[in-house]
Amino acid sequence: MDCEEITARLARLDTACLCDADKALGLGLRAMDAGMRPMRTGLKLVGRAHTVRCRDDFLTVIKALADAAPGEVIAIDSQGSTKALTGELFPTEALRKGLAGIVNDGPCRDTAAVRAMDLPYYARSITCVPGTTNQLGETQIAIRCGGVEVRPGDLLFGDDDGVVAATEEIFAGLIPRAEEIRQQEEQLLKGMAAGRSLLEMLNFDEHCAKIRAGAESALEFRI
Repeated sequence: MDCEEITARLARLDTACLCDADKALGLGLRAMDAGMRPMRTGLKLVGRAHTVRCRDDFLTVIKALADAAPGEVIAIDSQGSTKALTGELFPTEALRKGLAGIVNDGPCRDTAAVRAMDLPYYARSITCVPGTTNQLGETQIAIRCGGVEVRPGDLLFGDDDGVVAATEEIFAGLIPRAEEIRQQEEQLLKGMAAGRSLLEMLNFDEHCAKIRAGAESALEFRI
């Protein structure tokens, strides 16, 4: 599975299905913590990470914007910044360059303008206080973003529920299982729409009985 196919198939999935697939397979998908929120919902993020590490100063973010290639995602380790590292200008430039999005583990601002843009844009917090422009940080190194390690070239995938990171190989291993899970959930939804109960489409009673008996068990679909 090449990168183009991975990207196309990811666009038809969601982060929840991928996390469910990794729960079953244990391939090492890295899910960012719940503090990383999309500034605009309804968009999907797919692209390779172009990493930044800086604190309270956005000079290095400007460098990353200049260096990043089309389709890449600016991923920022703010090291606990309390000042905004991104605002309206940076996502505007990202759109102009054809970047795939911005994931800022730190504060952002100009949120009204950002929420009107067709660019996947995640941030940990919001502040009106601007960062400085007199310190050089680092780019294209392994960083911590959203509580997980993100390396240059890692593939990032995000939706309304959050952002996950992994190598291409890990995503390629997870996608078939995630697609199966998505199909099963669609069948469950169709069943409920037709009047069937959720419980009758699960092994719920059997699963609970085995747990009470101390036996190994797994909750499964029975469609």
